[in-house]
Amino acid sequence: MNRYPLWKYITVLVAVIIGLMYTLPNFFGESPAVQIAGAKTAVKVDNQTLARVETILRDAKIETTGAYFEMNGPVGTVRVRFATPDTQLKAKDIIEKALNPDRSDPSYTVALNLLSASPDWLSALGANPMYLGLDLRGGVHFLLQVDMHGALTTRYDSLANDVRSALREAKVPVSGVERSDLSVVANFDSSDARDNAISELRRSMPDMVFTPASSGKTFSLKGTLTESAVTQVQTNAIKQNITTLHNRINELGVADPIIQQQGGDRIVVQLPGVQDIAKAKEILGRTATLEIRMVDDSPTARAALAAGTVPFGLERYNDAEGRPLLLRRQVILTGENLQDAQPGRDQQTQQPSVNLTLDAKGARIFRDVTRDNINKRMAILLFENGKGQVVTAPVIRSEIAGGHVQISGNMSAQEAADVALLLRAGSLAAPMNIIEERTIGPSLGAENINKGFDSTLYGFLAIAVFIILYYRLFGVFSTLGLAFNLLLLLAVLSMLQATLTLPGIAAIALTLGMAIDSNVLINERIREELRAGLSPQQAIHLGFDRAWGTILDSNLTTLIVGLSLLAFGTGPIRGFAVVHCIGILTSMFSSVVGVRALVNLWYGSRRKLKTLSIGQIWKPNQD
Repeated sequence: MNRYPLWKYITVLVAVIIGLMYTLPNFFGESPAVQIAGAKTAVKVDNQTLARVETILRDAKIETTGAYFEMNGPVGTVRVRFATPDTQLKAKDIIEKALNPDRSDPSYTVALNLLSASPDWLSALGANPMYLGLDLRGGVHFLLQVDMHGALTTRYDSLANDVRSALREAKVPVSGVERSDLSVVANFDSSDARDNAISELRRSMPDMVFTPASSGKTFSLKGTLTESAVTQVQTNAIKQNITTLHNRINELGVADPIIQQQGGDRIVVQLPGVQDIAKAKEILGRTATLEIRMVDDSPTARAALAAGTVPFGLERYNDAEGRPLLLRRQVILTGENLQDAQPGRDQQTQQPSVNLTLDAKGARIFRDVTRDNINKRMAILLFENGKGQVVTAPVIRSEIAGGHVQISGNMSAQEAADVALLLRAGSLAAPMNIIEERTIGPSLGAENINKGFDSTLYGFLAIAVFIILYYRLFGVFSTLGLAFNLLLLLAVLSMLQATLTLPGIAAIALTLGMAIDSNVLINERIREELRAGLSPQQAIHLGFDRAWGTILDSNLTTLIVGLSLLAFGTGPIRGFAVVHCIGILTSMFSSVVGVRALVNLWYGSRRKLKTLSIGQIWKPNQD
């Protein structure tokens, strides 16, 4: 009656093993480490960088306790662990000298950090510790407000140029086109010209709604973006700003930055371990610009380049591989003319390519330049902090009209995606203002960890003592189930690579208190069945079965509240809700499946069972 099939026991055993494996990394602490990241947007950090760093340390006879490469959002990072802080400091100096020979123009950021000290075999299995939030590790917190009005204003400025170009190509006479707040207004001298313009613009610009108006002898046409187009502009602005922030914050050497959207127009930036709030502000407010110039590959320019001189009217820049190029000072286009950049493939050769979309002004300029410079090279430069680097320098094969530019050549699909990302994320799509900032010291974070750990431990011990005294052996089963629940909860959070905060620790402590309710319901239900005169085996069977409905109802209502907090809450509330919801699910599994497996193992094989160690059973007729 009370025997599980073998597969259920195996399921519980596997859950325990997985729980131990993924919870274990959280108890190894942290070890000193060095983090290597790109200081420039165009500098890639990959597995080749990792091999180079390992070679540098090997030649310097510096031992490491682990080195690996990982992608952190859109950028790559190399991290190397060491046994002592002294070795960490020595390694940092050696790596920085080797990777950045020119200290005035560093290509890489080499930063000190702390990483998990868990063994490599656990990391190889994907068992990594949870991230620690600001309140547990210390750092800075920013809440940024994205100026959506500014993003739409920039878009309407571009649309005004598009309207002007479309009417010019359609040979529709217009007396003026200008942006008026969040709209584009075109004025005409006759109603016929306005009607012709409506037909042409509705065909060529489907994302806009055009409304005619008249005032005296002036016939005007007002164009506004559709609701879906406005939403798309705002969504793209948020995404591009988040991508740009990822690239910028990489320079700070932050191990696990949190950059996420909050609401419709805000971005939360949390930088654990960073205490220099002025430096963080400088990085967040940094500007980057994009320029397109012509490359001078003439024999005279090549001779000057070989001689180490720069002729008048030219400037020297390096490409992504470090090779020097001479570019003309004249700027053909800037990032203001670039609307989008996406990776793709050449229709004829099927080679990876980067597809650019220019606005009307940029398309017209680009068409003229490419027509006059066939078989010459055009460089795309990215400027950061006043220093420029050539992202790519393709050869112009033919005239390019229509504003759709394709860059192809000797590049892989990943390189094409990287170039597209660089071009999109070179600058912010919309201005941002810091509306909230907080700094938390590392000592306060350590104190929070200790207090959170102590509160959870003492709460667990208090519950265990009470439940064992009240329910005897079944109290021991409940305590083991509670420990199993805590194990599963920490394991799931580690598997999800969740960021643990102080509200999360509070949710863990609350989960322990709520999880014992299920065991109390089961134990009391078994007592009721024994009080009714049923045999111990029947009481166990019916007690678990009949308690399940109540457990499901009570936990389901609590889960609904947790999901509401998760959906509508922000910041610490969401952190609390995540742990709370996961804790509800793991408590149901541990109490109903895990505890019953223990009871079945202990009592299931006893056919002549007379009594259960479940505490005092009060009967109605008992004095």
